[in-house]
Amino acid sequence: MKYFYLCVLSVLLIGCSKDKESSNSLYASNDLEIQAYLEANNISATKTGTGLYYFMSKAGNGIKPNTNSAVRVAYKGYFTSGKVFDQSSSSGISFSLNQVIPGWTEGLTYFKEGGEGKLFIPSNLGYGDYGYGSIPGGSVLIFDIKLIEVKD
Repeated sequence: MKYFYLCVLSVLLIGCSKDKESSNSLYASNDLEIQAYLEANNISATKTGTGLYYFMSKAGNGIKPNTNSAVRVAYKGYFTSGKVFDQSSSSGISFSLNQVIPGWTEGLTYFKEGGEGKLFIPSNLGYGDYGYGSIPGGSVLIFDIKLIEVKD
């Protein structure tokens, strides 16, 4: 019986190790994909400690949201290939930052109300390995954003 538990534990540890290796490999691949996109499009973005990149094309003059703020944002979401997967109207949509993907929650806190720019979101801060709707798992997401209003 002792050997049975040892075998089960070994299989679990090996499986977890492979998942971590796979995640690290995907993270590195996403980072290279973002860097290549930035270079090809001559964009000088800032990389955060989580792997998110952001670029501000217009500084806002209002307040910055926090991770629990309600905001109104106009956006266009697309892949590094340029294929658009989602887009709001120019008047934007309202939501709370604690109810969206981690890349949005973090990324929008770098902008002030009225600010415009781009978020480059690796899959671990987007929809992960599994994807969502028309977004395949492991996808890098790019969003053109305009932070219209912070509703704190």
